[in-house]
Amino acid sequence: MAISNELLSSTLYTLMDEERDALYQNTPFMDWAGKLNGIEKDDGGTKIVIPIGLDDHSSMTAHATGYEPMNMAVNDVMQPAEYNWADFSQIVAISKKEELENAGDKAQVKIVEVRLRQVMSAMKRNINAQILGGAGLHGTATMNTLNGEAVTTGFFEAGLPAAATQTNTVGGLQKSVVDALGWYNQYATTASSFSTLGLLYMQQLLSTANARAQKGQIGLTIMSEAGFANYRRALYANERYVDEKVLDGGRLSLAFGGGVCEQDLAMPINSGVGTDEATAYMINFDGVKMHIHKDADFALGAFENISGTTIRGATVYFKGQLVAEHLGSQAALFDSDTWV
Repeated sequence: MAISNELLSSTLYTLMDEERDALYQNTPFMDWAGKLNGIEKDDGGTKIVIPIGLDDHSSMTAHATGYEPMNMAVNDVMQPAEYNWADFSQIVAISKKEELENAGDKAQVKIVEVRLRQVMSAMKRNINAQILGGAGLHGTATMNTLNGEAVTTGFFEAGLPAAATQTNTVGGLQKSVVDALGWYNQYATTASSFSTLGLLYMQQLLSTANARAQKGQIGLTIMSEAGFANYRRALYANERYVDEKVLDGGRLSLAFGGGVCEQDLAMPINSGVGTDEATAYMINFDGVKMHIHKDADFALGAFENISGTTIRGATVYFKGQLVAEHLGSQAALFDSDTWV
């Protein structure tokens, strides 16, 4: 006799917390966003609206005698950065044929358990790939990306922090129009020569970004595979590791500037020497966050029979968005996958 939809659902619900934690290990950005307070849970709303201060509210008056009239001119300093939610779902299913061929409740639960793990892993990988590489999710790019060279709404651009060189629109605010230091990311390129400029530029970017941070500092540096290998090669015997407080399943993580340094397969692919793809993103999670709906954080629905088929299935649903709140405290190193 087949296991009931209710029992199948309740059995899989017990796996969700364990599964979510395990999946984070496969996606460094999402993993460390969770550990470094880079994930914010929201109740809902049609959009995510972040008020951004882009001007001084008033002007200071100097008093030589104490009788000078105060400058009473004021500006409306806030503009809203608005972000649409990104919604994704994926089904976990089992057919009647599979149930009959795998007699016994334990066998059927095992099949669905394995499929749930695969679905969760696939969703995480796809979202992570969009965030870091801007590759698009099944033909749509509703999830924002850090890769400002892939799309004109990407957060990090390959250009000096100025109106002439950074022109993307983030949260509906065009960088070159608002022309505020806090809305430009910090930028450097080694021009395909990490061996001579890599560590120097990484340190300069770290200092520049942290100096412009309203709060917090760079806590995570995500690098491409080649860039990460270059970084380790440059350190030689002086490799530094984070302390035991941030051990990841017993594995030490390489550090940079007091934060964590990780490699991620989803980083943009450098197509050759002299290209302008990002090698490293340096992230301060007080300025870039993942907003996730509190009721749709890879939420598993109930199993039910699918009309017109012999399939029973449940939906895994995610509702979230990558949000920029302050880009001046973020940095990106470009064209550094090549050692020399």
